[in-house]
Amino acid sequence: MSIFDTILQPLQYAFMQRGIMAAILVGIVCAVLGTYVVLRGMAFFGDALAHAILPGVAIGYLIGGGAREPLFWWALLTGILSAIGIGTISRSTRIKEDTAIGIIFAGMFALGIALISSVRSYTVDLAHFLFGDVLGVRTSDLVLTAIFGTLILLVIFLLYKEFMVISFDPILAATLRLPVRLLDYLLMILISIAIVVSLQTVGVALMVAMLVTPAATASLLTRRLSTMMILASAFAALSGIIGLYLSYYLNLASGAAIVLTCTGFFLMIWSSTSILRQKTR
Repeated sequence: MSIFDTILQPLQYAFMQRGIMAAILVGIVCAVLGTYVVLRGMAFFGDALAHAILPGVAIGYLIGGGAREPLFWWALLTGILSAIGIGTISRSTRIKEDTAIGIIFAGMFALGIALISSVRSYTVDLAHFLFGDVLGVRTSDLVLTAIFGTLILLVIFLLYKEFMVISFDPILAATLRLPVRLLDYLLMILISIAIVVSLQTVGVALMVAMLVTPAATASLLTRRLSTMMILASAFAALSGIIGLYLSYYLNLASGAAIVLTCTGFFLMIWSSTSILRQKTR
């Protein structure tokens, strides 16, 4: 089989076409948001939110009888409430943010497990939300992903300078009288929306990798925020495409294949930059 045939053969299937489009959309959105996650050291926050939406998934499943639409909206509501809860606890008490994240993360995840355990067939019906099922993306899922992804990117574009200031210099942001607390809450909510949108692509268990790894890879190559976003988006989109092809030909779990490809890019860039730094000494 030629390279041309290898590339075109999977594209004859509609589920592969939808899966690739979903992976590219999710990858770009997560990569752009991920630059702020990496710069501000919010990886634990992203991981906690990814697991905190589990009760919403379970409630949506129980109410909707297995239909996917309620799962999305309940997960979205749970994610936003969890983000607001973390911000409120850490800012209105003497409890530090990482402690607040741990409290919400553990409580919500335990609630999700308790609810899921009440569903007899949960191992089959909800497994794809834990580990991803990008090849099962429907047209309606793709539309929701596009709508919310565009909304997230639009907000970041409109508030690019404000988010940049609070990420690099919070003291300067306060001096300029920017609404730091409001912007922090907004960024948290955007991350929670991105996580819910990405559910079906990589799942809850692997979600943090999509937020962190492409942005971390880009940070090895540049310190300019806009360039970092572009490079991270490129790494994420390529990881989505290559990961799906690996999943197709090697019969691997699609979410895991995408994340492993992201990790491969990071290791390749990290080793290359390390060698270059040693040579220039």
